[in-house]
Amino acid sequence: MAETLIKIDLSKSAYENENIHNRWHPDIPMAATVKPGDDFILECYDWTGGQIKNDDCADDVRDVDLTQVHFLSGPVGVEGAEPGDLLEVDILDIGAFQESQWGFNGFFSKQNGGGFLTEHFPEAQKSIWDFNGMFTKSRHIPNVEFAGMIHPGLIGCLPSKEMLAEWNKREKELFDTDPDRVPGLANLPFADTAHLGKLAGDAAKAAAGEAARTVPPREHGGNCDIKDLSRGSKVYFPVYVKGAGLSVGDLHFSQGDGEITFCGAIEMAGWIHLRVNLIKDGVAKYGIKNPVFKPSTIKPRYEDYVIFEGISVDEEGQQHYLDVHVAYRQACLNAIEYLTKFGYTKAQGYALLGCAPVEGHISGVVDVPNACATLWLPTEIFDFDINPTAEGPTKKVTPGTDVPLSPDKE
Repeated sequence: MAETLIKIDLSKSAYENENIHNRWHPDIPMAATVKPGDDFILECYDWTGGQIKNDDCADDVRDVDLTQVHFLSGPVGVEGAEPGDLLEVDILDIGAFQESQWGFNGFFSKQNGGGFLTEHFPEAQKSIWDFNGMFTKSRHIPNVEFAGMIHPGLIGCLPSKEMLAEWNKREKELFDTDPDRVPGLANLPFADTAHLGKLAGDAAKAAAGEAARTVPPREHGGNCDIKDLSRGSKVYFPVYVKGAGLSVGDLHFSQGDGEITFCGAIEMAGWIHLRVNLIKDGVAKYGIKNPVFKPSTIKPRYEDYVIFEGISVDEEGQQHYLDVHVAYRQACLNAIEYLTKFGYTKAQGYALLGCAPVEGHISGVVDVPNACATLWLPTEIFDFDINPTAEGPTKKVTPGTDVPLSPDKE
């Protein structure tokens, strides 16, 4: 059996575990070291480190401390890995802890994180999802059940000092263009809540002031939220420091393309079984700038979809030039409005698009002035027919349930 290199205790704070970190910095010591060809298991906190509870109140989502996230297991050093190599990572298996067979989805308050549709859903809401083997359903969103495609939302290698400096420079320049924006344009280093694994003392204090937040994806991988990185997939990461320093966390039971609610998947604590190998000088050999991956052959098979189009004309009717962000937002809003015709609230529709195995596609980026994006909603996850018919929609969802909401504090 594979060795569990990093273990966690869900009853204890992630800050008490020296094999966990919540920032990116090249000076973070390796939590463990493996050889090429080794496979191993890492246990992971949910991305908030246990701040969100299994209940029917969204106060914890409203009040979550987003300066703490994400809590990652690692870094794992790989013997012989050097800058310029490719680290080949096989995702062999992933699962939830037996004692924690549930996950959560949330909309953050616009004042504390926001989300893709934050102008339409500006206050905190939360849905809880219970796992039953490979399937999940929620007491807050009735008439739906689907198979999970469990994956790590966040996985990557440590940056070099030069790469860290470049991240901080370009993100600070963006932030400074509108420093008062809510939500902010970027999440800059914040030393007060940094946890740098085994790094301690003055070295930890110095690193905390420049260590990169884990919120965005970057050249090293990071928070890419690619739902297809499930069991059986393979990822090739550029190596920037000696030993590579592989870290992983933010496990998702399921997610729709785009993770549109920001806390947008079904977030969970659990474990991941990995295998590593090296391709020496692989970055130059293959011209790699960002990670590449091969998807799994194992995935839920849904054959029937209702597909919603969106174009780059926003909610106020303003024309944008080939703007895929606007187009995908319109596709999502169109899908949410459609779901309300069957009795779902708009919040239930939004949560569902963040959690269910919906597909997002860039369908056209050349037909000026409108980009076209599409959202593919699988019909088979519902226990009633949601296809358009001549008879029109019938409200099948029993009134009275909704995604719990916690208003902002005054």
